[in-house]
Amino acid sequence: MKKNSLIIALLILCFPGIRMYAQTPLSFVESLRILQQGNQSLKIADKGIEIAKTERDKLNAFWYPSLQSTGAFVHMSEKIEVKQPLSQFTDPAKDFVHSIIPDDQIISSILDQIGTNTLIFPLTPRNLTTVDLSAEWVLFSGGKRFRATNIGRTMVDLARETRAEVSANQQNLLAESYYGLRLAQQIISVREETFKGLQKHYENALKLEAAGIIDKAGRLFAQVNMDEAKRELEAARKEETVMQSALKTLLNKKDRDENIVPTSPLFMNDSIPPKMIFDLSVRSGNYLLNQIHLQEHIAKQQVRIDQSGYFPNIALFGKQTLYSHGIQSNLVPRTMIGIGFTWNLFDGLDREKRIRQSKLTQQTLALGHMKAQDDLAVGVDKLYTQLQKAQDNVKALNATIELSEELVRIRKKSFTEGMATSTEVIDAETMLSKVKVARLAAYYEYDVALMNLLSLCGTPEQFVNYQPKP
Repeated sequence: MKKNSLIIALLILCFPGIRMYAQTPLSFVESLRILQQGNQSLKIADKGIEIAKTERDKLNAFWYPSLQSTGAFVHMSEKIEVKQPLSQFTDPAKDFVHSIIPDDQIISSILDQIGTNTLIFPLTPRNLTTVDLSAEWVLFSGGKRFRATNIGRTMVDLARETRAEVSANQQNLLAESYYGLRLAQQIISVREETFKGLQKHYENALKLEAAGIIDKAGRLFAQVNMDEAKRELEAARKEETVMQSALKTLLNKKDRDENIVPTSPLFMNDSIPPKMIFDLSVRSGNYLLNQIHLQEHIAKQQVRIDQSGYFPNIALFGKQTLYSHGIQSNLVPRTMIGIGFTWNLFDGLDREKRIRQSKLTQQTLALGHMKAQDDLAVGVDKLYTQLQKAQDNVKALNATIELSEELVRIRKKSFTEGMATSTEVIDAETMLSKVKVARLAAYYEYDVALMNLLSLCGTPEQFVNYQPKP
């Protein structure tokens, strides 16, 4: 261990441009745990749940009374006062006096003079100040509050379902990135093995050319194919770098000098459950269907809310004057309490249009639900077929690999004895490399298709149950 550390230190000192990467072994289960903790998309979805809960609490606020404080200072152009002519009192008195003393003049003249005057009673001054506290509590609203409460709860369920869908999508991306990195690293091993084989073949070709067994064209042909194998190896390494970056970004890894080494192998199960099980799981657990179902429930409650516009609103109200200047309490009482209603008898057919619109939304969601079921059934068929094709491909490629390995061994031996051409050896090596890469790709397609199928069914957590036990 000390010797290896010393070698690394010497390399860094002698070649400062060399960048050393820490190797971090990581199983798929561990990467899934890191994904659930640090993924940015999941954090955004969690915020969506918090927003939905806040909206639910806002809708529940309709159950509580409202309390308001109001104040005002008012300056009026004129005083508020009561003017009452005295003639309405003196005229009956004159009639009474004449009934007793028909020829009376003195009393009548006095009453006439009094009747020409006007009695003035001031009620309020020109400047008024008031501070009031008012409360209102809706007792009946036609069922709006019940429907709003149901909508609030459903919105939280919808946000949670959306969060579960985001989690499933991120797990799909994790399977693609994780096993994509594993595939890239194993392809590098195959390319390295092929390059080393063609490099050895080139060295043998040099020896045979020097011995006069093969000509220069045979040696050049071996060199060209060795260089081609080297280019394919470099391309595989670049692809591995891309997959490393994708997996680090998905797992929110900040340290770019850290390389992830997947320890969970590509796998393939000997058998898969019948397709009917996945069909049933999709109908009961798919995130899109669950979201549409919740949206249908919200649309149904919205229709009921719009229909409640035909009913009156009944509310209990009260008012308490905290401070008043210029307004007498015998004119406007300091405390009032009562019950009242408002009933919208005609609003230009606005209620009817709202109900129509809500019903159209409900019908659209019902059509979308049926279409989503058909699309998901096609998706299950497609992914299930990919699983079966991957299994068939691996079974066929296993036999082909055995034959190709034997063919490479025989042709290499024949080439060293001068019984086979360079072209035959290279063709055998190239075919073996292609078949190995094809088998690895089939494993990768199986794993990714399985994760996508389980996510479609709403059960991505079952993916680890299909993995081979360590």
